[in-house]
Amino acid sequence: MKTHLKRLHRLFLLTILATGMVESAFISSAQADITTRIKDIVEFEGVRDNMLVGYGLVVGLNGTGDSLNNSPFTQQSIIGMMERLGINVRDESMNTKNIAAVMVTGLLPPFTNQGSHIDVTVSALGDAKSLQGGTLLVTPLLGADGLVYSVAQGPVSIAGFSAKGDAGSVTQNIPTTGRISSGAIVEREIPFALAQMTSTRLSLRNPDFTTARRIAGAINDHLKFQAASAQNPASVELKIPPGYKAGMVNLITDIERLAIQPDQMARVVIDERSGIIVMGRDVRISTIALAQGNLTIRITETPQVSQPQPFSQQGSTVLVPRSNIQIDDSGDKKIALIPEGVSLQELVSNLNALGVGPRDIITILQSIKASGALQADIQVM
Repeated sequence: MKTHLKRLHRLFLLTILATGMVESAFISSAQADITTRIKDIVEFEGVRDNMLVGYGLVVGLNGTGDSLNNSPFTQQSIIGMMERLGINVRDESMNTKNIAAVMVTGLLPPFTNQGSHIDVTVSALGDAKSLQGGTLLVTPLLGADGLVYSVAQGPVSIAGFSAKGDAGSVTQNIPTTGRISSGAIVEREIPFALAQMTSTRLSLRNPDFTTARRIAGAINDHLKFQAASAQNPASVELKIPPGYKAGMVNLITDIERLAIQPDQMARVVIDERSGIIVMGRDVRISTIALAQGNLTIRITETPQVSQPQPFSQQGSTVLVPRSNIQIDDSGDKKIALIPEGVSLQELVSNLNALGVGPRDIITILQSIKASGALQADIQVM
């Protein structure tokens, strides 16, 4: 009997131990899932895109280009282009609709070498109906300093179309905006000696004191040296440790893959135009009593036709109005008690239980914030 009890006791202990190991593995797995690589939440100083812009002409349009009377800049551009090609049309009358003036934009990636190709976006500037089938002529793309960094040219590809008839028309997407894949050649490089730097800064995409400190701690633990320090919630300074001979590029490669758990402020983001509400995980509210009700008046018009009997010599056909009015004062709605410190899921469940829609939730959240019960920041877009 005692032997049997000892076996049961040992089996019970083994079961508890196995259960604990499974729970520990599950928790560790859950914690691993919420970590993020440093490279995904920061930007390294100097490693950035540069915006380019240019003005050009798209030719070859099938009558969907600019009307020269309404787009004088297009006509002036045509005259200037033809004069550069040795053709004088300054005093001539032009009535073509196969040309459109466009703005060409693009992004110059960091460390792009001379001769590389980048994508560009072409957008109509005048009253062109569509850029389908058009070809962009040579267009210099300038940076913010006014220097030419690339030159674009090529056939324009659009993702939409427009068709029109005598009694109707149809338009899909935006036919006045197109894209040229690898349509620009880089002519000038932006010098930036990253390899010769001895220190750099990491800029957090979502500034936060706790996240900046965790980044610095993870880097220092990995390098076994105080090479990183949080300067403010938006930046972490990184220096090359003494004796590290690999350079800044290799140092960034070593630390950008380190995983940390980013923190964030409790925030509620509201887009009143579309009715979208996004609430963070740490949003909390104090104890409140909540009731919601609306007065809805619905008027339905169902007019009827009154006419005389067939072959009658008297009377006329008249339209008799019929109105149906319904009033809903939401009398069946009840007040709900929401306790202190409820989670985001519980808050949403309580609001849904009251039959509250997104538009009303926006007003409710703003009212809760005004009462001081919402422990979060509201950002209205």
